[in-house]
Amino acid sequence: MKVAPVIEALKRYKHVHQVLVHSGQHYDDSMSRAFFEDLGLPEPDVNLEVGSGTHAWQTARVMLALEPVVGEVDPDIVLVVGDVNSTLAAALVAAKLGIPVAHVEAGLRSFDWSMPEEVNRVVTDRLSTYLFTTEPSANDNLRREGVPEERIYFVGNTMIDTLDRHLEAARALNAPARYGVSQREYALATLHRPANVDEPGALAAIAAALSKIAESIPVLFPAHPRTVDSIERFGLGSAFGRTQVLSPRPYLEFLALMADARVVLTDSGGVQEETTALGVPCLTLRPNTERPVTVTAGSNRLVRVETRAIVDEALKARHHSVIRRPERWDGRAAERTALVLAKGEPASF
Repeated sequence: MKVAPVIEALKRYKHVHQVLVHSGQHYDDSMSRAFFEDLGLPEPDVNLEVGSGTHAWQTARVMLALEPVVGEVDPDIVLVVGDVNSTLAAALVAAKLGIPVAHVEAGLRSFDWSMPEEVNRVVTDRLSTYLFTTEPSANDNLRREGVPEERIYFVGNTMIDTLDRHLEAARALNAPARYGVSQREYALATLHRPANVDEPGALAAIAAALSKIAESIPVLFPAHPRTVDSIERFGLGSAFGRTQVLSPRPYLEFLALMADARVVLTDSGGVQEETTALGVPCLTLRPNTERPVTVTAGSNRLVRVETRAIVDEALKARHHSVIRRPERWDGRAAERTALVLAKGEPASF
């Protein structure tokens, strides 16, 4: 969702040649192939097919597989997005080979070093020459860390470019009806953070909350493979009660479900941003967020992982519209990003 609009925007510059490398880190077919199809992404030029594993194993595998590719292509810039292990691995490979790194979604900070993503974000930014940011707090974080002003580009949020482009097609799916629920009268939940799905106490508390919410309004829960493994391992299958536990949904369908939910419960950073753009109340089941603009916009609330707190916040939430989106979340973030990359020099937006 973050790279697709950048690829499209760069096509306008005839002198720019792009090589798309898919790490294969997201190995579930419905979470990988469907994204390429839904977003109209070209087939990857290279698929590293890394798959799952520990953080160290996965990072190392991407580095080992990517280094010869980068050596053969010999690019002028290596562009990385987000904060996953593949992001860090690609940035390390490029930096070791003396190739400038461009980071889309730079500068976000939770200040929580127990999150693997925080390590990935900080190290990737330290290695990057071009730092493309999504919100003012990210600019401030980078300045405090000593990043020179001329390397920081406040372009906006490319993921919102993707949302805007595909929202009409998503709504046309009438996804809520597929699950027997009415628009704006159901809750949608997602979970994948280790603190929530690898800890039996936390996962049990969330399961009990979703079960209780489902007694009042329907709850749809597309479950990440990591989460499904934990549910089975901890014997929590029956703890979700009436919650409809679903397989991971393709991007367009999930977008449609988000857009028409009364409330979304999540621990995903991207979902916090998408619900803000959509004007849908979001409850973030974490003690912190690296995306504070979603809180100040009024759409997102941090909720402690405790059954009663989650239930109370979810049942009082009502679908609303954010009057004004965050600055530069206007569908042109990829255009600004491509301008900098194609021109190779500072740009004024």
